[in-house]
Amino acid sequence: MTTDTSIKRLPPRTEIALEDTWDLSSLYDSDQQWEDALGQFSEQISRYSEFQGRLSGDAQTLKACLTLDLAIEREGERVGTYAFLRTTEDQANSDYQGMLSRFQNIASQAAQAASFIRPEILAIDPAVMDTLLEDPELAGERLLLERIVRYRPHTLGENEERLLAMQSEMSQAARKAFSQLHNADMKFGLVTNEKGEQVELSNSSFIELLHSPDRDVRRTAFQKYYQQFEAHENTLAATLGGSIQKDVYYAKARGHESSLAAALFPDNMPQSVYDNLISSVRNKLPVLHEYYDLRRRTMQLEEIHHYDTYVPILSDLEVRRGWDEAVELVIRSLEPLGSDYTSVLEEGLRGRWCDRYPNQGKQSGAFSCGSFDGDPYILMNYKPDVLNDTFTLTHEAGHSMHSYYSSGNQPFAYYDYMIFVAEVASTFNEQLLADHLLKNAGDDRERAYLLNRLVDDIRGTILRQTMFAEFEKVTHEMAEDGEPLTVKSLRETYSNLLQDYFGPDFIIDDELPLECFRIPHFYRAFYVYKYATGLSAAITLSRQVLAGGQQELDKYLGFLKGGCSKDPLDLLRDAGVDMQQPEAVETALDHFEQLVTELGELL
Repeated sequence: MTTDTSIKRLPPRTEIALEDTWDLSSLYDSDQQWEDALGQFSEQISRYSEFQGRLSGDAQTLKACLTLDLAIEREGERVGTYAFLRTTEDQANSDYQGMLSRFQNIASQAAQAASFIRPEILAIDPAVMDTLLEDPELAGERLLLERIVRYRPHTLGENEERLLAMQSEMSQAARKAFSQLHNADMKFGLVTNEKGEQVELSNSSFIELLHSPDRDVRRTAFQKYYQQFEAHENTLAATLGGSIQKDVYYAKARGHESSLAAALFPDNMPQSVYDNLISSVRNKLPVLHEYYDLRRRTMQLEEIHHYDTYVPILSDLEVRRGWDEAVELVIRSLEPLGSDYTSVLEEGLRGRWCDRYPNQGKQSGAFSCGSFDGDPYILMNYKPDVLNDTFTLTHEAGHSMHSYYSSGNQPFAYYDYMIFVAEVASTFNEQLLADHLLKNAGDDRERAYLLNRLVDDIRGTILRQTMFAEFEKVTHEMAEDGEPLTVKSLRETYSNLLQDYFGPDFIIDDELPLECFRIPHFYRAFYVYKYATGLSAAITLSRQVLAGGQQELDKYLGFLKGGCSKDPLDLLRDAGVDMQQPEAVETALDHFEQLVTELGELL
């Protein structure tokens, strides 16, 4: 056997320059210091017993208990964040995997020890609780208590709650069965790519193959992939139907009007936000249809299929941008956010907030990991020749600065922003980067490439996720109305949506309705709409900041500083966008239309 010395292999972690790695000393100076903190965290758990059975309406005792709980949670966050970040550096490092496992075990013990707090608070007589909420002693904990008390109408008796808790593992059976079938048991075979290489078709390589410039490769990958879904369609319909029925069951058990209402309840989100999103997107579907026709004509196709929608209309621009150049570009693009924002971020990115480059065993992709007591760290696998990595960097920087501002301006109890608003700050930054690149594009081809990227981002995030959200709504309503969820009914429902969203001139292949059986998000229903609303809010707010003055900027920075001190809708409303009204989504879709029009003029 010969060894090909030309193969470029990832370096081991030990060969990565120190300055290219993150510095976790804002959490702990060493692994030994972490070990000491883990021990202290564990020792604190026994203190919960001092309060069990005593939260009956005494303000001082209630405050002391909540103070203890937050202190333990804060220390747990710090310990857990350090262990998690260490595991991502090299997932083959068993020592760090062991650290995380030990923390998770102790954290589970802490959660069990603290499990009495919510039930005891909910058991307090409503009249007594009203008095407590007005007590100056509990002023700092008022919002925390109000959020717990909100759940009283949907909290059952002790025995019923115990039974529901006992069902938690069983309730995940459908999702786990789907995951095993989808990721382990289904074998898709081999596909020959445009270079003549045999590629194993899998869930990850499927999308890569759909980006192939060779249409035969795309078509073959599409057909072979969905052959497996057709072969298992009865099983997949059963798992998806089971997951939907589970959602309906828990919503009914807790007295919610519907499974959608139950899913929206934690964010205190009115259903109008969900319905307005679908309505606004449907009103703009002709623009999406126009874009598909533009794509068809530009690609010189007689007809357009789903496997033609992933490949870039224009071939990738050749870009080589080193780390320092990428940071410089990101900082310049974010100058509309003011010098405080950019100076803090630049110091972090040129310093050691970020673990920059790939190494053997390092977690793939990218993420931001903020915590109350540490720097808002970023994991990247930055590659200088990939334009998208600069967008990824500013995206994760948006999350990190959100964490920086919220932890710096809110107490621990109210600093961690909710998922509904989490994507606003990150995609806001992407909008500013795109705006900067478009303004400085060297020629029409570069501008068209950037426009196409923006169009496809909005298409994938707002329009496609809204179609998913509508499918979730319709199928859950079917279950609630007693309609059977079969292969036929699920495929027909999805097929009708495909026809509406892709338009009359788009070829809906027989295989495409099977897509409803491959989307993992459907096993976490009513979540994907947040991607669409988040980007809609980000586009609207970025337009306001770019066109406005100090007032618009201050309102946006106020949003970043807000953490979870208000409900998501109130935070966004203060920032300048009301998601209860259709205008926010409509603004984003108008922007989409403008981008499509300009792209058409350049192609």
